[in-house]
Amino acid sequence: MHIRVILPVIGDALLNHVTEEVQGWVGSGTTVDTASLARGTASIESEYDEALAAPGILDRIVEAKADGVDGVFISCFGDPGVHAAREIIDVPVVGGYEPAMLTAMSLGERIGIVTVLPNVLPMLHSLSRRYGIENRVGTIRVIDLPVLGLEDRETMVERLFEQSVDAIERNEADVLVLGCTGMLGVVQELMAKLAADGHRVPVVDPTGAAITWLESSHRLGVFPSRTTYMVPPAKVRSI
Repeated sequence: MHIRVILPVIGDALLNHVTEEVQGWVGSGTTVDTASLARGTASIESEYDEALAAPGILDRIVEAKADGVDGVFISCFGDPGVHAAREIIDVPVVGGYEPAMLTAMSLGERIGIVTVLPNVLPMLHSLSRRYGIENRVGTIRVIDLPVLGLEDRETMVERLFEQSVDAIERNEADVLVLGCTGMLGVVQELMAKLAADGHRVPVVDPTGAAITWLESSHRLGVFPSRTTYMVPPAKVRSI
């Protein structure tokens, strides 16, 4: 299987980190390549950022289609461009939110999301409504670190732990989801810290959920339904 990972930001600073993270999740026989955007923003933390990133994401989707990949992961928890992409390519396409949340729903009743900034809360509430799972989301917490500030791993882990413990002890979460694909390589450490504190609660990594979801979809031989994701009508478009 060949997975194309689209990092929906400009610049190459994060490419090696994301590639390393993805390689840690893929199974044997799966190959991965990663591409960032030629146009867009340095990070996605608002609806405005997401709108600016969309054209660059779709450029990469067109390239992925031409290259004959078997699945696409748009590496952002906000699922930017995912539904538009499914209209123009015949392989599974996921972002971070949908596979992580569907995985979490199989592990416990109330799902707690721990994300980056207050700016993204309206976006995540909107996604919960779109997917019809708002009644399963017990809380959405923030750690008040921007995406580009997640390189401060010690602070990130400590704040994730604090927010996770508070959500669990307030009976707001039975399962936790990392609410940013930039929270790289911390899920096992966070679960271990929670367990050591007496909280045996699963934590879902959105990158891991996305990659394993794509591999499963490929094995099942499924693809975006053309009764939902209809091919866009032919017309003049300026992009």
